[in-house]
Amino acid sequence: MEYNPQEIEAKWQNYWNENGSFEPQNDYKKDKKYILSMFPYPSGRIHMGHVRNYCLGDAFARYFRKADFNVLHPIGWDSFGMPAENAAIKHKLHPKKWTYENIDYMRDELKALGLSFSAKREFATSDELYTRWEQEFIIKMYEEGLLYRKSTTVNWCEPCHTVLANEQVEEGCCWRCDTPVEQKEMPGYYVAITKYAQELLDDLKTLEGEWPSQVLTMQENWIGRSEGLEFTFELSKESRYKLDKQFSSYKVFTTRPDTIYGISYSALAPEHPIVKYLVDNKLLDDDKLDAIKAMQKVSERDRATMPKEGVSLEIDVIHPLTGERVPVWVANFVLSSYGGGAVMAVPAHDIRDFEFAKEYNLPIKQVIEGPDGLFDKLTEAYTGEGKLVNSEGFSGLSNTKAKKSIIYHFEQNSFGTKQINYKLRDWGVSRQRYWGAPIPFVHCDDCGLVPEKTENLPIALPEDVEITGEGNPLDTHPTWKKCKCPKCGKEATRETDTLDTFVQSSWYFLRYATNPQKWTKEGVSKSDSDYWMDVDQYIGGIEHAILHLLYARFFTKVLNDLGYTNSREPFKKLLTQGMVLKDGAKMSKSKGNVVDPDLIVEKYGADTARLFILFAAPPTKELEWNDSAVDGAFRFIKKFAQRSEHITQNGIENFKNIDHSSLNKEEKEARRKVYEALEKSNDVFNKTYAFNTLIAASMEAMNALQVQDNELVWAEGYYILTNILEPIIPHLSWELAEKLFKRENFNDKIEVKDEVFALDSVTLAVTINGKKRCEIEVSPSASKEEILAIAKETSTKWIEGKELIKEIVVPNKLVNLVVKG
Repeated sequence: MEYNPQEIEAKWQNYWNENGSFEPQNDYKKDKKYILSMFPYPSGRIHMGHVRNYCLGDAFARYFRKADFNVLHPIGWDSFGMPAENAAIKHKLHPKKWTYENIDYMRDELKALGLSFSAKREFATSDELYTRWEQEFIIKMYEEGLLYRKSTTVNWCEPCHTVLANEQVEEGCCWRCDTPVEQKEMPGYYVAITKYAQELLDDLKTLEGEWPSQVLTMQENWIGRSEGLEFTFELSKESRYKLDKQFSSYKVFTTRPDTIYGISYSALAPEHPIVKYLVDNKLLDDDKLDAIKAMQKVSERDRATMPKEGVSLEIDVIHPLTGERVPVWVANFVLSSYGGGAVMAVPAHDIRDFEFAKEYNLPIKQVIEGPDGLFDKLTEAYTGEGKLVNSEGFSGLSNTKAKKSIIYHFEQNSFGTKQINYKLRDWGVSRQRYWGAPIPFVHCDDCGLVPEKTENLPIALPEDVEITGEGNPLDTHPTWKKCKCPKCGKEATRETDTLDTFVQSSWYFLRYATNPQKWTKEGVSKSDSDYWMDVDQYIGGIEHAILHLLYARFFTKVLNDLGYTNSREPFKKLLTQGMVLKDGAKMSKSKGNVVDPDLIVEKYGADTARLFILFAAPPTKELEWNDSAVDGAFRFIKKFAQRSEHITQNGIENFKNIDHSSLNKEEKEARRKVYEALEKSNDVFNKTYAFNTLIAASMEAMNALQVQDNELVWAEGYYILTNILEPIIPHLSWELAEKLFKRENFNDKIEVKDEVFALDSVTLAVTINGKKRCEIEVSPSASKEEILAIAKETSTKWIEGKELIKEIVVPNKLVNLVVKG
């Protein structure tokens, strides 16, 4: 057989398309598998990361399809977002035109790889029908108190007239125009993900063993549950007067109540109301005001890596237990988003507090004594375990016991309460840009904020806009934002903010799980979801470990509570594939090390690209691109095609009746290698994901077949190998299976035969004083005495005339003879 990949691949891709070969069945009594790779952003061309992701998912889908599961394996497009607006500015194209042209091009690229996606379930998240249901979910969340509007400090770019996500701020400047970013207070919409913080944390336990432990740890740390004490710092009388009696106290939260006697100052975030009051009313000298304003312009993310800076606010508070005055500072390391933006500072036992105290020469008071005792002068914060000192009646207690005792003391005396806090913040979902899903609310002078009526959904984007990069064109559209109030019917204004694109990717898997015939009537079908959810195998990069995966888990729980699905966790198993590298670096246009998948397919064929990408490295590891290995993958496939000439009609008709006992050594070895590959296939797809080992086993089987001439063994070998290689090199596998077996092997549940693993003989190494000298073949049932006799006879020239001191037989492995002289 002459191997022509372009001809074979075009043939079968057309066949699959015309026959709808990969559409899931509507038979909900059948066992199912839902295989999903994270959907792509339609950037214009696929890259090798896409190839790896989708070839992995496709291998799973094809394997389970042949195993007679009802398989859902869909693809779609995460199509809203900033890159489309940037392209619109650069190329003077409408974002919609740019996006959907890219989708058309990338769809053809993915098709050329032979990926077995459902064609009928494809959608883009910018489709108005998708937006319609997303807007309904947002309204329902608002009605349930899970979405709200508030003013908060954001990253603001004045030339672009837009809010920037933290990821869009590079070294304090806008990623698009390179202008310094300001911190600006403005209203936005927030999703109350913190209401689900404990459940999101608890349910990580249900994913243990099925998700990478690294991902679980990252989510646990991101949620950041901490137990501690919340109490009130009362302002001194003089401080209240300085603040015009507008403030009398503020609350602080600490996870270290055991160190409370070591407080030497308190610190507030630059955005704290007291700080803002002092600044707005110019109650400090100009240098201090300027310093605070400079701090306020820096994002919380950037402050985390900056040197500790602060300003004395010239006020103080009263220590709740000792009654001592505690000076109050503003500090750049205090975050307004955590613990109310105020901390008690204990420099002796907190690294940040210590650095700040050293910078500004503030007192450092040790209140926990470690194993090395007390220090006259601490050179760094002591954060270890120990017993309390200088802590009045709590001195002598271990710090672990003191935490509980001090919290109890506060609660008994109504000084404070035990509190649980999370690092997780509510999710800000509003963006001041055009190419996103409009937030479905109306602003009415009489009624305030009003959700749109569901019968008026979707609120679609107007297409007659020009993207300039300066502000949100929805704000300046002459007609679009003018509307009637859904509540009172008076003239009103439509909300011009659009949703964060993470919202679209937080429920798309539930949309796939809904029969497309219902898409106009339901956003998520509960009956369909009951069958298809949860996703059995999810595949994507570990860079999505926190935000996307956390938001998807949260959204699933919310839609469950809102009655749309019975699913509570979206993804049963998670596989995070490694990056594709070239010359040791991640492929990127800027590095000039990109390999174009289209060119690989054009030169070698899709099967070669698939085989290489799955063989070059285990899926969770980084993959180093290797041109010679691509050539090697092509040579194996070509050889696999050409060696099919050994398959005879007699072999095809009679291979199922092979008498294993009558076979010679080479024939038995070939069968054993083929069935080892079959065993490996079942293990890889159900347990290990190590596709490289399956391909290696298939190559070994092919090599073993070539050193024997039995036509029945050849036919059986191809019957099995074309079956187990179909998920990896589907085009050639379909061609050979059709040509040789009428594809019967794709419907046949091929069982592993124990007889092929029964060995006629075992090869043992013979070592003399630990050095290998020869090998012997013995019967698997040979006794120790028989093995030693054969070993001594075979190794006569190394032991003759020497004293035999010890004889060791390691079953099925080796014989070691220890001699002297």
